Amino acid sequence: MALRMWASSTANALKISCSSKPNVSLAFSLSRCFSTVLDGLKYANSHEWVKHEGPVATIGITDHAQDHLGEVVFVELPEPGGSVCQGKGFGAVESVKATSDVNSPISGEVVEVNSKLSETPGLINSSPYEDGWMIKVKPSSPSELESLMGPKEYTKFCEEEDASH
Repeated sequence: MALRMWASSTANALKISCSSKPNVSLAFSLSRCFSTVLDGLKYANSHEWVKHEGPVATIGITDHAQDHLGEVVFVELPEPGGSVCQGKGFGAVESVKATSDVNSPISGEVVEVNSKLSETPGLINSSPYEDGWMIKVKPSSPSELESLMGPKEYTKFCEEEDASH
């Protein structure tokens, strides 16, 4: 299931969100919605990101996704040791506006979950690419990363998606 983002027309029109931390390497900003897109990550069209480092890939939802969702109040995550499949749901994010499934951009074994999100789900809003990561996966098919978008492609994808709404 695709990550479904239901936003009020006011929130959709405002599109404000851009956290800047000194240790974050900002490569691109979406020109129309000001969402942060980082270099070095891969992006799915369902608005999840992947950072592949060594044998582990970290996964979360993008700044664009959290911006459309609004204030995140609950996060459902899988148990470590389970598996995820590319394009299939592994959890959910509940905001004040909606509940959205979260899909895995790659397949693999869940080796760690961000336990901080159970007590502080708002980390997804305040730090979607750092403290708000969701799961860490040992990829079973690293070649799946090649099917994902880079920062420039994701920026264009979001601009086109927003223009169509």
